[in-house]
Parts: sequence; structure tokens; C-alpha cells
Amino acid sequence: MGIKKYNPTSPGRRFQTVTDFADITTSKPYKPLLVSMRKNGGRNNNGEVTVWHRGGGNRRAFRIIDFKRDKTGITAKVGTIEYDPNRSARIALLNYKDGEKRYIIAPAGLQIGDEIVSGKGAEIKTGNALPLGDMPLGTFIHNIELRPGEGAKLVRSAGASAQLIAKEEQYVQVKLSSGEVRLIPSVCIATIGQVSNPDHENISYGKAGRIRWLGKKPHVRGVAMNPVDHPLGGGEGKASGGRPACTPWGKPEGVKTRQNKRTDRLIVKRRK
Repeated sequence: MGIKKYNPTSPGRRFQTVTDFADITTSKPYKPLLVSMRKNGGRNNNGEVTVWHRGGGNRRAFRIIDFKRDKTGITAKVGTIEYDPNRSARIALLNYKDGEKRYIIAPAGLQIGDEIVSGKGAEIKTGNALPLGDMPLGTFIHNIELRPGEGAKLVRSAGASAQLIAKEEQYVQVKLSSGEVRLIPSVCIATIGQVSNPDHENISYGKAGRIRWLGKKPHVRGVAMNPVDHPLGGGEGKASGGRPACTPWGKPEGVKTRQNKRTDRLIVKRRK
């Protein structure tokens, strides 16, 4: 898998790059695992915009992903590696021996025909999912649960991985890609390996239109607005602010917004 560059036939093509999709094995998804998605444009049930800069974009169907990996002890063979428009990573279709099919986040290096399994006692092998307490120290992992049976919450984006660095009685210490070290219950499930599509971070979109295809709208600077719309707006000529950066409601940027003090004890080392 690599990155494809274009000849500068137009200003938008000059710096545009895309992945070559060499790892994709089929363009047709497995229909029983598709769900239709309805767009809301960042609006709530009253029609008010609660998340800015969302709207438009290409149509897409949601792929149901198995984040719990709770089909334990049954071997599955990798059927396809597919593109998922809803995430940066690739997804893999697993064909279980009992006939069931499920999508998972594809680890880097997973090939068609590989056999993987989940559950206690699984082999330490890319794609296998097992409790954190059963893994050796230094193992690179992804798709990590925070609470047993809840499903993977951490390390799910393209190219991401975490590392198991220490074990305690009921918890293990996991170093996340941000640098944060966190305590996670040792009975939580994680998948071995790095998430697929590591070249995602090196893509250059090349033109504004490609961002709009993703459903993202332009982000307008506060200093370019009128005084009624933003605290930084207005001024004679081009004003550069005159006060610290803030939100449209006057709250300063860079202020910590974390409210969950209950889990502070589980953070061994913060990312900053």
C-alpha cells in the first residue's frame, strides 16, 4: 500500500495525493451488515446547529463493526479487506466456521485467508483478540476496551497502536499513542497489532472540494466575523483580534474541559 501522486494538470491536482487502495480486495460491501445513515447537518431535534461546520458530503452507508469480539473460541477466516467511508482504517470481513460473518477493524498486515480467533488463551498473533492480562509485556495493541464487555473505545483510527508496558493485580498499564499512560482492567479485551492504513496521515487533499465531499464545511475565523457574531469580530480595517483567542460565546481557548474527575485515578501519566 502506498500513496498516489497526480500530475499538476490543475491547481487542485498540483499537491493532491490519494492512497492507491492496493490493500482493498473488493468494492462491494456485505449487504446484511449495512445500515442506512441519515444526515443531520450538525443539528439537533429542534433544528438548531449544535455542531458547527457539518453538512453536505457524499452519501454513505454504515458498516456494522464488531468492537466486542465476543465470539470466543470460534476460528474465523478473513474473506475481504474493504474500504469504509465512515472511518480512516480499513475493515475486514470475517467468515466464522459456524457460518456467521462479521466486520472488524483490519490490523496492518492482515491478509485474505488468514485465520484469527478471539477469547482467553488465543495465540499472540496479529488480529487475535484476548484479555489484556494474558498478553506479554511490550505487545502492540489496538481496539482496547475501557470496561469489560463494553466494546473497544480506544485506538481505532488508521495507523494507531498502543503498548502494554506493565501489569498489576487487577489492572494493566497501557501507553497510548498520545503518550498518556492509563490503567485498564486486565480482563478487558484488546486486539493485537497496529491499525491498518498507516499512510492516512500523509494524504494531501489538494483542494477544498475534497473536504466538502467528507461532509465538512468551511471553518470561518472569528476576526472575519461581525461583532454580533463573535467577540473577535468587527473593527476598522483588518483587525487581528485584540484579545486572547476565544469561542463565539466568549470562553477562552485552551482551557481544560475534562469533567470526569472519577477516572483521574486511572491516569498514571498525562499526555502533556
